Amino acid sequence: MILALRLFFLVVLGSMLAVTSWAGLQVPLWAIPPDVGGHPWFVATLFDAYWGFFTFYAWLFYKETSWLARVLWFVALVLLGNIGMAAYGLAVVFRLPLDAEPAQVLLRGKPVSPLLPGGLIAALLLISAVAAAT
Repeated sequence: MILALRLFFLVVLGSMLAVTSWAGLQVPLWAIPPDVGGHPWFVATLFDAYWGFFTFYAWLFYKETSWLARVLWFVALVLLGNIGMAAYGLAVVFRLPLDAEPAQVLLRGKPVSPLLPGGLIAALLLISAVAAAT
């Protein structure tokens, strides 16, 4: 099961990085036309996505005992969505042996360093600054 989760989170991370890179090269996020940004299905999709991120965060909040990690992961999930979720999932499953029980994935264990979400946030800010400057 751990191997399947590793592959799953790698596919999620890789595909999300690919599709967001492709989309960013087509049009900057801040250049979404107003008629798209205000479209009811666009709004509904954003609500659906963010409620999913917050649901995932409820589990992450339980697993992580450090308030710094909890806050940084919240920011990372709000800014990066499924990229942040996949990064957290990978951090969790790569700490476990391949024969680990599912409970070891779901329940509290060794916390993930706050450096990971901090690095993700810093990378996003750097990429955004470079993109805005071009």
